[in-house]
Amino acid sequence: MLFSPTFDLSVAAVSQVEVTDALQQEVQRFLFREARTLDTRHFEDWLALWTPDGMYWVPHEPDQENARDHISLFWEDATLRDVRVRRITNARNWSQQPFTRTARTVSNVLIEGLDESGRLIVHSTLGVTEWRLDQRHLAGLTTHKLELQSGADGARWKIYLKRIDLVNSRDTFANLEIFL
Repeated sequence: MLFSPTFDLSVAAVSQVEVTDALQQEVQRFLFREARTLDTRHFEDWLALWTPDGMYWVPHEPDQENARDHISLFWEDATLRDVRVRRITNARNWSQQPFTRTARTVSNVLIEGLDESGRLIVHSTLGVTEWRLDQRHLAGLTTHKLELQSGADGARWKIYLKRIDLVNSRDTFANLEIFL
């Protein structure tokens, strides 16, 4: 999936959706739950929030249109997300001793519309305070593409694409061990 030429990276809506109070609250709760899941290190629950073909993308360049033709800070499919979770949580991982602690703020949630496949495009602002041996703050504009999938326990939102455009994406970073 990493180099799939058919994966839809677009983040601009091609059609509108009626944004009811119920839909707005449901989407916000989903984003807040995702943030809380990461902050509490429930990585298995976080991995379950994704579609099987979902991609996690942190571009290197502002307004980068393509993850395949330019280097990215992160470009991860399900396998790479799983590998990184295993590495982060491995007791022998010296770079996570002590383990990284985070607190996220998700705000300015805006439901933009639908993409060509009917996925919901949601923009938000993200702030992450991270501490391991020192504290740093990361901030960016996030775009989620969400699919509503049916299951035995009803319909649930799943992440098809999570794109985080860090405000300082061109900086030199110390290890980015966390998922944003």
